[in-house]
Amino acid sequence: MHIDFLEDVFRDHSDDEAFVWRGAGYSYGWFLEQIAAYREDLAAAGIGSGSVVIVHGDFSPFAMAVLLCLIERGAVTIPMAPSSEEHAEEYRLVAQAEFEIRFRDDHVLEVERTEFRPDHELYRTLRASGHPGLVLFSSGSSGKPKGVVHDLSRLLKKYRTRRHSYRTLAFLLFDHIGGIDTAFYSLSNGSCFVLCEDRSPEGVCEMVERHEVQVLPVAPSFLNLLAINGAYRRHDISSLKIVTYGAEMMPQGTLDRCAEMFPGVTITQKYGTSEVGTLRSKSKSSDSRWVKIGGEGYETRIVDGRLQIKAESSMLGYLNAESPFSEDGWFMTGDRVEVDGEWIRFLGRDSDIINVGGRKVFPAEVEEIIGAIDNIDEVAVFGEENALMGAIVCARIRILEPEDPKQLTRRIRDACRGQLESYKIPIKIQVTDEPLTTPRFKLRRRDEP
Repeated sequence: MHIDFLEDVFRDHSDDEAFVWRGAGYSYGWFLEQIAAYREDLAAAGIGSGSVVIVHGDFSPFAMAVLLCLIERGAVTIPMAPSSEEHAEEYRLVAQAEFEIRFRDDHVLEVERTEFRPDHELYRTLRASGHPGLVLFSSGSSGKPKGVVHDLSRLLKKYRTRRHSYRTLAFLLFDHIGGIDTAFYSLSNGSCFVLCEDRSPEGVCEMVERHEVQVLPVAPSFLNLLAINGAYRRHDISSLKIVTYGAEMMPQGTLDRCAEMFPGVTITQKYGTSEVGTLRSKSKSSDSRWVKIGGEGYETRIVDGRLQIKAESSMLGYLNAESPFSEDGWFMTGDRVEVDGEWIRFLGRDSDIINVGGRKVFPAEVEEIIGAIDNIDEVAVFGEENALMGAIVCARIRILEPEDPKQLTRRIRDACRGQLESYKIPIKIQVTDEPLTTPRFKLRRRDEP
């Protein structure tokens, strides 16, 4: 019942390619048969309506078949990508999942029953309605993971309307709202979903060339890495029609370089959160950070310079945190924005703002200046407590080639002095060899996961 509209699409496209994975193609007809096979496996394991289940894995035709079977059975699914496994124990304690599914030899299900008997009020709400659920983990400003609980029947509603069909790369993760959105958009339109295990610039460009990918959904940090790496010059990526970006702030310099990397390609900003899903969006132009967001089922408003969203697909709540909704039902994103008529431009999150003697500093503004300096690979700007000023601005830098620290610091401050007020210029500058981007493609401004 919950996936009947998807099965209609699959039957209509039974001979078409649904997935490309590890060099092989899988048709929609094959996918329907795999769903039927897993349906029996899950029933034999005792997984039914209201069961809470962790699914370990990355995107694969088999993982997607299991996900759809769990939705069909009314279970609550917790996808867990390989990059999340280091936090698996913490997620287990929050989610209290009673089943865990792993894949042996890529496709054979291994189902383990745990000691947990989940009875959270949000799970009880789903069981009472008979609706399937989805749990995603989203780190808050403290870095503590929050368990976001969705009613999947509401989240899936927007995919019932068929739209354009594109060959799309699965760059975002299996347990990321952007990855889930990309997967269901592709499947609901009978498109080919090209599954990517190597998310390096070279690996992505090779997949685009080999499988004639048309849509590339990525993060700004990847685009910056791609510009530095130059893999787009070594591969034929002319099949691309659309590049979308989201998950973190886009530096204008990186967006400007996209014109060189993707001539004639539409560059579009996407916006979504684990709490409300992914909104439809339209960028003012390919080189503009001004964007319109909304679409059917979504309303937006700006309150005190911060974006709020009301959505039919809003989560039911957090497993382990207070509600982020206003009294009249609007999700308070914490994203500060500028407004120009129907267009908005993101400035940064409340949780990232540095208060220097009562004056606000948006890290993204400072990162954009530093990121444009020669020999800078990545930069993360953050605040550090200070007895006199309340906080000071600090920057963590990763560089391309070894450089004298004093010379690097001098170059950074000289560049900042010409473009930033004095209180925004970093007082402390640290050089690191560690990546500054998390596996979820967000800038790591703090030491928390």
